[in-house]
Amino acid sequence: MFDNISVRDMLNSIVPISRFNKGEANKIFNEVNNSGYKIVIKNNKPTCVLITPEKYEEMIETIEDYKLFLEAEKRMKSAAEIDCISHEQLMKKLNIQKDELKDIEVEIE
Repeated sequence: MFDNISVRDMLNSIVPISRFNKGEANKIFNEVNNSGYKIVIKNNKPTCVLITPEKYEEMIETIEDYKLFLEAEKRMKSAAEIDCISHEQLMKKLNIQKDELKDIEVEIE
């Protein structure tokens, strides 16, 4: 996403908010499209980060993937704490034969 950003690139990405006040918004948005992002500063402090829609979607997907990863990890941990049995063991425990399931239709919603 923002891999290998040099200090020079970071410094070039800084945009004082006064540029917006001078009517340079369109130019700044073009710069965002070219570089992928700009950091807007006000009173020498970062105020916001402007990014392209593609970078935003990439960030959201990364966050969603990370949340799914954490949920999978949580489920795997709790499954390890529970005595899990295999499909075959469950069928044996319930005294179900494989051929008994042959003609059964299952509807999943």
